[in-house]
Amino acid sequence: MEPYRDVVVFMLCLLGAHFFWKLTVTADEHGGGPVLWFSMNISLPFDYMARHVAKTVYWLAGLTRDTLQYYPPDVLRFDSGSSERIVWGCTALKQSFIWLVIMLFARGQWLRKLWFIPFGWICIYLFNILRIYIITLVIEHHPEMFGILHNHILKYLFYGMMFLLWVWWTERIAKPKASKTSDPANA
Repeated sequence: MEPYRDVVVFMLCLLGAHFFWKLTVTADEHGGGPVLWFSMNISLPFDYMARHVAKTVYWLAGLTRDTLQYYPPDVLRFDSGSSERIVWGCTALKQSFIWLVIMLFARGQWLRKLWFIPFGWICIYLFNILRIYIITLVIEHHPEMFGILHNHILKYLFYGMMFLLWVWWTERIAKPKASKTSDPANA
């Protein structure tokens, strides 16, 4: 069991955080209505991030095309008629919460975690922007691809990226460096 301990802890944290979120956070998947945590309205950060993601993706898409329109607070629409609404679930706040839980239970020094947890959040943020940007560009001419990209391909790549980030933590950063004098071959 010892060689798999870290992977088991990762999976338990991922699943535990995911199901805790599913059981305690409620909101309309299509963005209509408040985001609630134990019946408390926590919509403000989700609304802010949905607007931010929409504006950022609109700006990025504007670098290569002029066919995308932004309708505040969170709708992107192409001249082709394809559109998408950036809702609370597109903010990566859930993935940031899951990352925090994973790192709190991961092996390693707390001082290193103090910089690696925010580093992970930055990676999650950037990957999320890239994910929404890719979906946005593809649906301009292929709106039928939205479901498979959003619900399957890019969702699993997102969690794969988080796993690789955790592997980097576990294998390269959390492990103490062996000193040369402790190696019997160097004695």
